[in-house]
Amino acid sequence: MQRKFIYIINPVSGRGTKKGLQEIIKEKTKEKDIPFYIFPSVASGDYSFLHPTIKEQKITDVIIAGGDGTVSQVVSSLMQFDLNFGVIPCGSGNGLALTAGISKRPGQALNTIFNGTPSAIDGFYVNDQFACMLCGLGFDAKVAHEFAKQPTRGLAVYVKQTLRNLLSAKTFSFELQMKNIKFETEAYFISIANSNQFGNNFTIAPQASLTDGLLDVVIVTSRNKLNFILQTLRQVAGWNQLQSESRVDNKKSVIYFQTDRLNIINKTNAPFHIDGDPAETVTRVKIKILEKCFRLIQP
Repeated sequence: MQRKFIYIINPVSGRGTKKGLQEIIKEKTKEKDIPFYIFPSVASGDYSFLHPTIKEQKITDVIIAGGDGTVSQVVSSLMQFDLNFGVIPCGSGNGLALTAGISKRPGQALNTIFNGTPSAIDGFYVNDQFACMLCGLGFDAKVAHEFAKQPTRGLAVYVKQTLRNLLSAKTFSFELQMKNIKFETEAYFISIANSNQFGNNFTIAPQASLTDGLLDVVIVTSRNKLNFILQTLRQVAGWNQLQSESRVDNKKSVIYFQTDRLNIINKTNAPFHIDGDPAETVTRVKIKILEKCFRLIQP
């Protein structure tokens, strides 16, 4: 079957110019003799305008050049079709691509798209919004909100905002409910992860898998900032053991467990992010895994 591509390029994600990227895409795709179209990403995240093109032109692959937020928006709009999705990582974190082993170098990412294997992976819903990587409340969401306001992007800017926000870091009050279990906690942050990292190879959920039908929940509850930093580093290093969902110990400094669904009551209006993009703070968050809902082209 003849492959036909749609490329969607986010012109403002990450850093650097996308003009050179478009030239690489055109050159390499023409070399492969694959028909293709190029569209810019849209701020609304609604890609229903592509539905007629996908149907009429029998598109087989949609390739997203952008970050995790752009990937989630495109997949959410188009996963009803029989498509393979490829990623050229151009965001600030690129957590999904890095978890899947996709190179941040455009040429290598394109080689994966041309020669890789499409395989079904999980996504999840946060209230009514689709996500592919992770969402969170608290400290990391506050950093995401501050990062989004900066005139430039990139890892250095993100690290700077993280260090700056450490000075004002505080805990928030949450109530968590899953199946027949409910508990309350004070925490610096809660991360709910489908992929194993925040991005930039900063691993927050070492046991997370894109295909296990589960979400990894990480809650850092330490009451002082020094211990908060130390316990977060322990989690990143993979030293904290997974707890059973049915036997969560909410007295631990780091609560780490897996579940397929979770409800959170955000009692003190902790900041909120979805796939690294700032989201409106809500008092109730309902999260549910969506197993093997789209095909990602991987090495």
